[in-house]
Amino acid sequence: VHQRRSHPIWAGVADGAHFYFVHSFYAHPSDERHIAGLTEYGLPFTSALCRDNIFATQFHPEKSQAVGLGLIARFLRWKP
Repeated sequence: VHQRRSHPIWAGVADGAHFYFVHSFYAHPSDERHIAGLTEYGLPFTSALCRDNIFATQFHPEKSQAVGLGLIARFLRWKP
């Protein structure tokens, strides 16, 4: 996942970090300012979104080993 936007949940996550994807569905936001992460797999697609108090991922952080568990921990501590 390539980070498109700075966000507290990305803290400590390397740009280009690997996460677990299991299907090919993805969001296509009407406002590109809400794209927090992009992934390329055949074509670039939105893999993380953020807006106000929302941070959503298309990948599975709970199956993404230490980097995913860290993301979940930061989400739980996040105070928007």
